[in-house]
Amino acid sequence: MERIKCCLFLFFFFSISFVTAQSVQISGKVIVDDDEIEGIHVINKTANKFTITQEDGKFVIPAQQNDTIIFSAIKYKPKEIIVDAIVYKAKTLTVYLTEQVNELDEVIVGKVLTGNLTSDIENSEAKRDINFYDLGIPGYTGKPLTQSERRYNEATTGGGIVPLNPILNYFSGRTKMLKNQIKIERLNECLERIKADLSNTFFEYNELDEEKKAEFFYFCLEDEEFETICKLKNDIHTLEFLQKKLDGYKTNLQIKKD
Repeated sequence: MERIKCCLFLFFFFSISFVTAQSVQISGKVIVDDDEIEGIHVINKTANKFTITQEDGKFVIPAQQNDTIIFSAIKYKPKEIIVDAIVYKAKTLTVYLTEQVNELDEVIVGKVLTGNLTSDIENSEAKRDINFYDLGIPGYTGKPLTQSERRYNEATTGGGIVPLNPILNYFSGRTKMLKNQIKIERLNECLERIKADLSNTFFEYNELDEEKKAEFFYFCLEDEEFETICKLKNDIHTLEFLQKKLDGYKTNLQIKKD
């Protein structure tokens, strides 16, 4: 009889342990001042998983019991939530964030600005540059071209019945060289944007020596997948890509050390 009780105890113990160890999908919502908010980073620090909130503030992230989930954004105070037994069983979570307010003493310098764009422009000493509209002539209204883009445009356009400029530049390799230069500039611009937007969040939960971080980002830049990541402009895919590359980068460092 005692042996049967012991076996039953062990059976239920391991059953409970097995259930507890299972990862579940936690569905939740982030709310700020009764408004749902999008773009909040939701990071399962324990499982090293991450996502961001959707337009309605909702998110879904895998978690086990006792995992720590971090909610982080520039404008709001970060918040840590432990997945307790109640949250784990309910598989739902509502999180309220508060704005990060940096109070400064009131200082008025020069003209008083009200926050109304038209009023503030009129009340300030700021002056805009004269443009083609002021002169009554047509002009380019899109995004300003970089020097490489202007050179590429010049190299691929030309007048006449048979425009020689594009043909000569194509066969000389100048067109290909300028096109490649534009690609490099755009990738570098993307890299700087990723560093500015995600570097703090990523390295908050991934250790790497400060002097190695710049080298790590250029290690990411050399990957063919980096161009695709830039085109997607998706924080989730970017963070997953960075995580994968960090594992590879650390492996390379260990090989060099050995």
